[in-house]
Amino acid sequence: MLPKEERKAFNEAFWAGFKTYMRGALSSSGRRVNWASYPTQVKHTYLRMVCEGNNISICYDIQFKDAGIQAIFWEQLTELKVVLEDAMSLPTHWNPEHTNREGQVLGRIYWVLEGCNYYQQQDWPAIYAFFKKHLMEFDVFYQEFNEILITLVD
Repeated sequence: MLPKEERKAFNEAFWAGFKTYMRGALSSSGRRVNWASYPTQVKHTYLRMVCEGNNISICYDIQFKDAGIQAIFWEQLTELKVVLEDAMSLPTHWNPEHTNREGQVLGRIYWVLEGCNYYQQQDWPAIYAFFKKHLMEFDVFYQEFNEILITLVD
């Protein structure tokens, strides 16, 4: 593990490189997107890119404060499971009760990159390629079905 200041500089370099790598990549809707902070347009849902050593993944996190809304939203996502999994070119993992570092329980759908280490800079191109390919795949699904999810919580 790196000291705090080194880790901060490392993270800044990685994400700056990622933003450069993604420059010019448009959403399937034809719009420009801040891929590092994907706009889900649904409050309490987040598309996160995780880089922690060998744990490289893209996660769609659902963390409503209201358990009833959380359950309804998760149920709707499971209704779209086949479509989502068909849109992605790698296995999709479903965890309705993931506990994060802060101890919060949330729903998590995620995709994992094997064989790379975030702390090995020579792996960064493979990590960037993984993120780009699968963010773009998720975006195709999300642009087609986001209205269903947005309407669910409005």
